[in-house]
Amino acid sequence: MEKVAAYPGTFDPFTNGHLEIIERASKLFDKVVVLVAKREEKNTLFTFNERFEIVKDCVLHIPNVSVEKLDVLLVKYLREHKIRFIVRGARNVSDFEYEIQMFEMNLKMYSEIETVLLFPKENNRALSSTLVKEIINNGGDVSMFIPEKALLKLREKLERKE
Repeated sequence: MEKVAAYPGTFDPFTNGHLEIIERASKLFDKVVVLVAKREEKNTLFTFNERFEIVKDCVLHIPNVSVEKLDVLLVKYLREHKIRFIVRGARNVSDFEYEIQMFEMNLKMYSEIETVLLFPKENNRALSSTLVKEIINNGGDVSMFIPEKALLKLREKLERKE
């Protein structure tokens, strides 16, 4: 039976840390489905469709990875698509504590689910979309933190705002 994992996230913006987790997960599973979450309650830099397209562009080089939109509860999507594995990245203790809570809640709603935590390598450990947005909002250079394709979309977005 094919082992399929989902990697859900907002990906706003998509970072090198996200890409690292996806690339590493693609070596552990037969297929990885990256789920770009709608998350209307968040004040996102990119729209839902923009984030979806950026992630798709950034993972084209990984043959066993696909990208889908997630606009329902994660466990509902996973159950409907018969996906039993969730991949998550954990950079620090607070991420770990949050992921334990999510694991427990997801398990109560879908008892067959397994969560696999991947720890980022040192160069991505402090990286977060929130910090990248803070750097962007203060006029800093984020080119070392996000993939080239995502950087191009970011520059286009910022030019339109001016």
